[in-house]
Amino acid sequence: MTASPHDGRAIAVSDALAVLDARGTLTGWSEGARRLTGYPAGEVLGQPAARLVAGEPGAVWRELSAHGSGVVTVRRRDGRRTRFALRLVALRDAHGRRESVIIAEPAGRGRGPDASRTGMDRGERAGERTREGPGADVPLGELAFQQASMAMSVFDPQQRYVRLNDVACAVMGLPEEDLKGTFYPDTVEDADFSRGFLSHLRQVVATGRPVHYESWTHAPAGTRAHAWNVEMWPVRGPDGKLIGVGLAALDSSEQHWARRRLGLVNEAAARIGTRLDVRNTARELADLVVPRLADFVSVDLLDSVLSGEEPAAVLGPSGVELRRVAHRSRTTGVPEAAVGLGEADVYPRFSPPARALAGCRTVLTGSGEPEVDAWIAGHGDRAARHREAGRGDFSLMAVPLVARGAALGVAVFVRLLTPRSPDPFDQEDVSLADELASRAAVCVDNARRYSRERATAVALQRSLLPRASGGQAAVEFASRYLPAVSQAGVGGDWFDVIPLSGNRVALVVGDVVGHGIHASVTMGRLRTAVWTLADVDLPPDELLTHLDDLVGHLASDGGGDDAAGADGGEIGATCVYAVYDPVSRVCSVASAGHPPPVVVLADGGVEVVRVSAGPMLGVGGLPFEATELELPEGSVLALYTDGLVENRDVDVDTGLDALCAALAAPAANLEDACDGVLKALLPTRPADDVALLLARTRALHTGQVAVWDLPADPAVVATARRYATEQLARWGLEEAASVTELVVSELVTNAIRYGGAPIRLSLIRNRSLICEVSDASSTSPHMRRARSYDEGGRGLLLVAQLARRWGTRPGRVGKTIWAEQALPGR
Repeated sequence: MTASPHDGRAIAVSDALAVLDARGTLTGWSEGARRLTGYPAGEVLGQPAARLVAGEPGAVWRELSAHGSGVVTVRRRDGRRTRFALRLVALRDAHGRRESVIIAEPAGRGRGPDASRTGMDRGERAGERTREGPGADVPLGELAFQQASMAMSVFDPQQRYVRLNDVACAVMGLPEEDLKGTFYPDTVEDADFSRGFLSHLRQVVATGRPVHYESWTHAPAGTRAHAWNVEMWPVRGPDGKLIGVGLAALDSSEQHWARRRLGLVNEAAARIGTRLDVRNTARELADLVVPRLADFVSVDLLDSVLSGEEPAAVLGPSGVELRRVAHRSRTTGVPEAAVGLGEADVYPRFSPPARALAGCRTVLTGSGEPEVDAWIAGHGDRAARHREAGRGDFSLMAVPLVARGAALGVAVFVRLLTPRSPDPFDQEDVSLADELASRAAVCVDNARRYSRERATAVALQRSLLPRASGGQAAVEFASRYLPAVSQAGVGGDWFDVIPLSGNRVALVVGDVVGHGIHASVTMGRLRTAVWTLADVDLPPDELLTHLDDLVGHLASDGGGDDAAGADGGEIGATCVYAVYDPVSRVCSVASAGHPPPVVVLADGGVEVVRVSAGPMLGVGGLPFEATELELPEGSVLALYTDGLVENRDVDVDTGLDALCAALAAPAANLEDACDGVLKALLPTRPADDVALLLARTRALHTGQVAVWDLPADPAVVATARRYATEQLARWGLEEAASVTELVVSELVTNAIRYGGAPIRLSLIRNRSLICEVSDASSTSPHMRRARSYDEGGRGLLLVAQLARRWGTRPGRVGKTIWAEQALPGR
């Protein structure tokens, strides 16, 4: 090899040496270079030397080429930045091709006569003569100006260059002699930042006052954008007249990037996790970092996370399967995406995403790395897109999304390396990406947990609600239940249609205070309790009284802890309970703090039922009152929860008016009426659960009911049997006569013996045949097993064997015993 004149001394074997070819690619790397930088030869050979420079590679190369030495800041393998004194030796190989050898040592350690000058004498580069030692003939101030660590310049009042120091010359890319006397706009491109700079120069001349401003621009001599803090001040002569403008520009790029990183982290707190939705959170992460941190971002999650289950990363022999939930690119159309949204892809074990997921740590790599190139080449679509896009080098971070110690997925950040943006991701970028990914992972996990709990609560509620709309003997009904879509979770709304004796029906709508799985569990308990109390056939006010006691017991004995959760064991609920009798066409309603029912009469009129609201369930110690109203056949009774008529923007009265208007609108059937009400009253995303129950009343006419008042005389039992037989004959039910005679005989006999007058016998024919006997006693009978020598005690046992169902219910005076038989042929 032939050495150039820059070869000022012999090269020692222990020196830190790097060999570059004519394109700036590293082709040689000594053991001394490894010790200084930490990079082994395998990681740097074949890579551009510019990747190791923390600054403008072009300016550094020009300085080394012109002067043969210089001090350069280099990125070490551990992320630190260290200043090295570099010497350039130009060589040619055996084939005559030009090569360069760079000899490095830590700046300031000193070796030979040039060590005290950092490789180039700033005074000599400025074309000035200096002498070392006490007799130097250059003023100290001049040396300070030339050797300042920031760019300093002087302009005349016409914005022409007068003086520039070394840093300013390096920024402009020209020596001072070429710039002196040149009008500033003639030395830069015509761009916004150049015009802004010129405007500030003129402002100082016009006002005679200093100006400070900040800009983000590309230096004329470089490709990277820099943040500049610029101070301009007027320069005055001895007579006080302005004769020029002084300028000092400090490169604050590091501080600028630090502020931008901090701002990005602060912004992430407000922009990531705005909704408890896994996919939306992933999109928010991608939208935040492109283009501010990366040119392309993809977010892939495990299928178990998307389904709300516990994350289970399975890294098999072929890799791990992830599903794409979000991606974003600086380029329209996301040309980098080889996997479509919603599609699954298998990442090989050696790929950066799989390695990041398996190790739960960020993998920093880029093009040219064997595993990256193999990963791209092994995926047909990914390789094709890379070729079609004509992308060059890129830097890549695969960042795991880890929450509560479990990996949920991977976010891949890609930055394209171009002449105007040549910096790959560094350790500071890794730290920023880790912070953003950690925040996103927690939000994704919260959304996953919420989705699972909401799905469980909805499933529980739907399993407890009536499975299908349909008809009873007393009413035709339709219903709707809409779970909330707010972050508070599913509430505890429910409704029920419960068949009662005598063809009557109970209509129930309730609302448990609170949201989530606990509210759903409490709702299930209360619904079961209502069914149990309804089976006893209690009047509405008495039923609510017993239900109120039950709620109090659940809260006081600790049984409500699971249901109430954060409420400290307290349980609260509202409920409206209505019983409609199709024989009398009377509806009895009682409410426990619930919104009042609304009635649509047969003539089309709409009324709000004036019912006593009563206390909420769980308050205890306060009475409930029942309200009775007569409903003509065909009337529609509407029961609902407060989510239908009340929200943060609408008060209850306004909501009730809107409900009445919606119910008054014509509808073909009850199903259409339900849809019309929800459409008219609900927003797109209701914040609370909504339950709606519409019931159209039916009536049993005189031809379907027969009633006889009987004296309390044992002789009347035979008469009662005759009445029943004759009535069955008129109805064409002679086949049921024998069983009905026995039932009537036993029930009337019990009423005469144990009840007393007044006694009433009723036969009701609808979908079944019902026999009812009322008496004055409030004591309920009990079926018992009679001994062989007992004269009585077998009547109710006989009734229970003959009837499909039987029971007793209290009345205003006394009680009613009833027995239901299937009609012949049914």
